[in-house]
Amino acid sequence: MADAKVLLGEIGRPHGVRGLVRVRSFTAEPEGLTAYGPLTDESGARHFALELLSADLARIDGVADRDAAARLTGTKLYVPREALPPAEDPEEFYLSDLEGLSAFTEAGAPLGRVHAVEDHGAGAFLVLEGPPERLVPFTRAAVPAVDLIARRIAVVLPVEIVVDEQGAA
Repeated sequence: MADAKVLLGEIGRPHGVRGLVRVRSFTAEPEGLTAYGPLTDESGARHFALELLSADLARIDGVADRDAAARLTGTKLYVPREALPPAEDPEEFYLSDLEGLSAFTEAGAPLGRVHAVEDHGAGAFLVLEGPPERLVPFTRAAVPAVDLIARRIAVVLPVEIVVDEQGAA
């Protein structure tokens, strides 16, 4: 986990002709996007210095026109995990801290490792490596225990929904 990165935001579409871009911040406050040091792309090869002009509008050093800004659309912005402050409460943690944890049923049967934590707008879910690969909603009901020190989580697998050929459950 020494080189773990945390997704803080994403560069959106260009705004105007002078290289400004819309940005989407995944931090509690939009200003948090620039609060933890230099931002990089997913590979860590490209660095971005952003100046926030409003909650969703930024200037990027070295980007001076609409075409350059457009080429960055969709670029995800990361910081090293160690740049973030520790959680204030023992019950709190960063979702990225769950990646790599071993998953077990409450009875102790292994379910695999947490490959990723994803959130597409309807709430976070865990991707457990298989076989079979499983998607588990990250709720207290489905994940009642997280132990970062032991690097494991307890999972209560949701009941699967089987749909017949006519589309009825």
